[in-house]
Amino acid sequence: MRTEQPGTYRLKIDLVSEHASPLAAIGGVDAGGQNVHVAALAAGLAERGHEVTVHTRRDDATLPERVVVQDGGYNVVHVTAGPAEALPKDELLQHMPAFARVLRRGWTATPPDVVHAHFWMSGLASVEAAASLLRPVPVLQTFHALGSVKRRHQGDADTSPAERIDLERGLCRDVSHVVATCSDEVFELRRLGLTTDRVSIVPCGVDTAVFTPNGPAAPRGERKRLLVLGRIVERKGQDDAVRALRAVPDAELVVVGGPPVAELDGDPEVRRLRAVAAEAGVADRLVFTGAVARADVPAWIRSSDVVLAVPWYEPFGITPLEAMACGRPVVATAVGGLQDSVADGVTGDLVPPRDPGRLGEALAALLADDDRRAAYGAAGVQRARTRYRWSRVVADTETVYRQVLARRRSVEVAR
Repeated sequence: MRTEQPGTYRLKIDLVSEHASPLAAIGGVDAGGQNVHVAALAAGLAERGHEVTVHTRRDDATLPERVVVQDGGYNVVHVTAGPAEALPKDELLQHMPAFARVLRRGWTATPPDVVHAHFWMSGLASVEAAASLLRPVPVLQTFHALGSVKRRHQGDADTSPAERIDLERGLCRDVSHVVATCSDEVFELRRLGLTTDRVSIVPCGVDTAVFTPNGPAAPRGERKRLLVLGRIVERKGQDDAVRALRAVPDAELVVVGGPPVAELDGDPEVRRLRAVAAEAGVADRLVFTGAVARADVPAWIRSSDVVLAVPWYEPFGITPLEAMACGRPVVATAVGGLQDSVADGVTGDLVPPRDPGRLGEALAALLADDDRRAAYGAAGVQRARTRYRWSRVVADTETVYRQVLARRRSVEVAR
């Protein structure tokens, strides 16, 4: 039952997530942690008694205009902006003016108390839509990823629109407040000109009622099991994990996620990783599950001995949280939000990015030490439950909303 928190008042909160629908299946090219974050935040805010609507772009002509998420208590509105079909997110910028026009019409009729935009293009649409409203509405921004970081690591392979970095710099100036997900992101935002008084850190979260140490586990054989989870894209570093298998000859690497199993053989990244495995002599120990239902993810994590999160860079990364909540040790690259979430030497080990040699050494040492894996797992459960449970993340996000609203009211009174 949803109840309003004592001493507070109910807010009308609109979340804008132009490419990452909370209703999407996880593991596709553009469907991952942001989808999970938006869905959990919306449900948590609704649970706290607020009226919550998520606006996302219509990518299928058969989708209804509005969906009431019964088990979450919030609404999802499908905004017609561009063709009603799936498009790569890097092609969506041209459709943001149309997205903004739809938002403006809705907000003119029934303005929200606060808007929280997720991803930079959502921020552009939200700022444009809110600018012409008679009653000012604060727009908060969570970037989830920054173009400057992506360009630094991907170089010419970066497919983002050329103007992305400049537009993100403008958002740092135009939005009311930024909700960053980790301390490393704050450093990057300061380089874009954002002052520290206009940013708060609220991490991503994990559902500690679903991701638990006890429960069913996916079937496995006699080999030690290493597991990577999520989208299969080059920057996630799965090829480094494949090469690291040479250091652990008794282990298998299970890749959970990606395209449906029937489409694995035709996926370019899967083919590339299989070629890497063949060259490294570990092809018989590389397993792809294909896309799995979100409900099955905890069982796959529980079936593993160690969970890997080894991207080149990572704005936050929810996989380590899910692994820790399931009591599994994590080996992660020391990048982005992983430096906050994984306590090195306590819940897992941090290694340099793009270094399969060091990764292999860390895995070999950890797989050989049952006691250390057990200690990491127990500490991970405690860390996930105390720092990263969604109820705390949602409450902290709501606190930021109320602080922004209070500052705005004080400015209006002073005028």
